[in-house]
Amino acid sequence: MPRDPEVELVPSVCPHDCPSTCALEVERLDGGRIGRVHGSKRNSYTAGVICAKVARYAERVHHPDRLRTPLRRVGPKGVGLSSFEPMGWDEALDIVAGKLAAVAARHGSEAVLPYYYAGTMGYVQRDGIERLRHVMRYSRQFNTICVALADNGWVAGVGAKRGVDAREMASSDLIVVWGGNPVSTQVNVMTHLARARKERGAKLVVIDPYRTGSAEQADIHLAVRPGTDGALACAVMHVLFKEGHADRDYLARLTDASPALEAHLASRTPEWAAAITGLTVEEIVSFARLYGQTKRSYIRVGYGFSRTRNGSAQIHAVSCLPAVTGAWQYEGGGALYGQSGLYKLDRTTIQGLDALDRSVRVIDQSRLGPALVGDPRDLAGGPPIHALFIQNTNPVAVCPESAKVRAGFLREDLFVAVHEQFMTDTAAMADIVLPATTFLEHDDFYTASGHTYLQVAKKVIAPHGESRSNHEVICALAARLGAKHPGFEMTPWQLIDDMLARSNLPDAETFHQKGGIDMAPPFETAHFLDGFGHKDRRFHFAPDWKAVGNDCANMPKFPDHMATNEEATPDKPFRLVAAPARSYLNTSFTETPGSLKREKRPTILVHPRDLGQLGVAPGALVRVGNDRGQIALHAEAREGQQPGVVVIESIWPNTAFVEGIGVNVLTSADPGYPGGGAVFHDTAVWLRPA
Repeated sequence: MPRDPEVELVPSVCPHDCPSTCALEVERLDGGRIGRVHGSKRNSYTAGVICAKVARYAERVHHPDRLRTPLRRVGPKGVGLSSFEPMGWDEALDIVAGKLAAVAARHGSEAVLPYYYAGTMGYVQRDGIERLRHVMRYSRQFNTICVALADNGWVAGVGAKRGVDAREMASSDLIVVWGGNPVSTQVNVMTHLARARKERGAKLVVIDPYRTGSAEQADIHLAVRPGTDGALACAVMHVLFKEGHADRDYLARLTDASPALEAHLASRTPEWAAAITGLTVEEIVSFARLYGQTKRSYIRVGYGFSRTRNGSAQIHAVSCLPAVTGAWQYEGGGALYGQSGLYKLDRTTIQGLDALDRSVRVIDQSRLGPALVGDPRDLAGGPPIHALFIQNTNPVAVCPESAKVRAGFLREDLFVAVHEQFMTDTAAMADIVLPATTFLEHDDFYTASGHTYLQVAKKVIAPHGESRSNHEVICALAARLGAKHPGFEMTPWQLIDDMLARSNLPDAETFHQKGGIDMAPPFETAHFLDGFGHKDRRFHFAPDWKAVGNDCANMPKFPDHMATNEEATPDKPFRLVAAPARSYLNTSFTETPGSLKREKRPTILVHPRDLGQLGVAPGALVRVGNDRGQIALHAEAREGQQPGVVVIESIWPNTAFVEGIGVNVLTSADPGYPGGGAVFHDTAVWLRPA
């Protein structure tokens, strides 16, 4: 009889684009495979809990469709694997380096764009592409897909990108999940939240345009219209001041509050906000009183409501609430958006920052489509983009205005090389495809946004097929291009040690042996009781918007609703939210059987009243569109969202849609105010029977 495989538990760290950055225990089976993946208790934030997506990671790492060998395109673009033939690594790297060199020689180095994002959040494997960029003087990249708008809004008020430790939620009496869906995207929040509900009877309020999995578990769900959260926050502050819930001693000591602020908020009544948000006056007042009467109130600020043109202003308005009540003073009180401001890491060698030339032009990653089709605003006086080298992202599916993205990739004068694990929509458009390792097949170092640990992980198993890590590929290209930098001569572990030594931290092996190091600051610092992040050490109700972005003409002086969004009109009467599906993470898990079984097919969630008025039966095929494009998918009746609000949970591959066109053909590449950022949830559409 065949023997059972031996199982060894090996530590690792989840690298995916999620604030949790979970500590893991991976079952390594003899024969070089993995079994189940478990959450580790060595990290008290992970606390032994991980999402279902990563728990079944063997589905992804051992998937039969994983790329095994370099590929050369011999057929049409966009078709898939049938358009490619295998080739050797040396020939593939020679071709990629040769094309990049030829483009730079003919058009200038800025005609080459290395393009990446958060397919892995590891510092070595994600950020090494920047070292090649800077040494070769290729076009720089402005990272705007995810957090640019939220970062600017939070820092405008708080002054630093950090907040109250998420583990303190267990000590809260009221938890407000605002613009996030942790049931799907950050399951550990639910662990600490559940403790507060069980041990303290804490209330949970979820503020989101539709009834998410998190909203289904809430005591109160406030289904605001998309892009109106700032109005709700202002009306709450109106009630807090009017009914005596403002902590005036705290405001005087630690904020820039003024009579002008109160005069401004006096006009932001619940009636005013009700007309904007679609909530009732009673809902707004009831929530304001609950928040004002609860000292230990904790706001977990999500990214969702920042993905609108007014997203920075919305985040700022919400960040004002704990400053009005003084909730920052109490254990389990305050707010958290992200903790990345805690980590003062010197990434000079990893990113090649000593070779950075700020005169080299910058391409906004969210505006890749307009840039590829030659919009002069995006090319900034430089040459057209003639070569793309892509790691860790899938822009043909992920980027807004995807019709322009597709048109750009179809250009015959554009060379594209993609380093990837699967034949994604983007890889199918490439000239050369290189097989990439997963996080279990290489070493790396990780910070987090949702918690305070620094972590390091060693590879668990050998690479799949002939796949190579991002670091290996970057260094191999550097050698062929004549790019000189010490980072190209180091191993990943040496790069980690270099960064840690520069940052006055213990070496990588120490991190590994300890299972990570908790960088949580003292209570007074975490709660800003020793001052906020601005020079005056105060929270700013009146931000200096010029400090975070140049497009400030429309930014409000005080927290406010900023009416700059793509509003519904008679010809486009619906507002679309393109939210993440529970079983996907960007496009990282769209191939795995478990995810596909749960999600089934792309659907649009529509209020039953709207479906009835359209004469569309639940389950029927509908067409959704605007001036940027249109798609076809199936409709599902859904309560828990306002009439006029529709939701497409994605990001499905474009090929999963009826006509092979994905949701981001509808979304705009307009930058949000005041410093740029993608506006995925700021879209007006029409809806018709197919």
